Amino acid sequence: MASEVSDEERLRLRERPPGRLVMRQIWRQLAFLHWRVEPAAIAALLPPELEVDTFDGAAYVGAVPFTIPLTRTPRLGLPMAPAFHEINARTYVHRGGRDPGVWFFSLDATSRLAVAGARLGYGLPYFAAEIALAELDGWVDYKSRRRRGAAQFRARYRPAGPVAPAAPGSLEFFLAERYLLYASSARGLRTARVHHAPYPLQAGAAEDVAQTLTEAAGLPPGACAGPPPLVHYAERVDVQIFGPRRNELLSAP
Repeated sequence: MASEVSDEERLRLRERPPGRLVMRQIWRQLAFLHWRVEPAAIAALLPPELEVDTFDGAAYVGAVPFTIPLTRTPRLGLPMAPAFHEINARTYVHRGGRDPGVWFFSLDATSRLAVAGARLGYGLPYFAAEIALAELDGWVDYKSRRRRGAAQFRARYRPAGPVAPAAPGSLEFFLAERYLLYASSARGLRTARVHHAPYPLQAGAAEDVAQTLTEAAGLPPGACAGPPPLVHYAERVDVQIFGPRRNELLSAP
């Protein structure tokens, strides 16, 4: 079974990192939809340097749809790209009990610039997609279809509780408060950091959820079928994004 990561190690990554700030973004109308999945099914899809991160022995796979109304330069705040929508399919990993972060199975976006830049600069598995977002009676109606291949996603979601940032040590913190990402390419393993205030997290509700993102990533058919048992929502967060680094531990053994 994958080893657990200490609360201190998870909290450490909320601190603003050193390094080169590449851009600032605003993320809005985020849904965190999570399914519980057998750790072994996830481990088979990871590079050898990474281990499955677990909470009380359970592993999770998430789909996170959201929209990015603004991408800007780090210093002057000038616009860098038009507004676009994005959805990621992800799980959670660490390296020997250190550096807990996100492993992305895929990231689908409507911005071809974002897709090309993230693939080239970060080695992330971005794909061009057609995504529609609409709001009606407090619900967000979200539909995504990858331009190449059969990967699709649809859901209606909304906030369903008061704003309450996730408490350290909680499952909500484990799922949402992630500030480190991993990517793997021909050049090896890379990491990158983001920094932002804790999510203004709320309990969420979701309806009409159907997706093939996780099956397209190689997870067993049915592993993430049906309604997600865990749904959270965040209205907005302002994010600082830092440049990628190559395969270096961020904390001492």
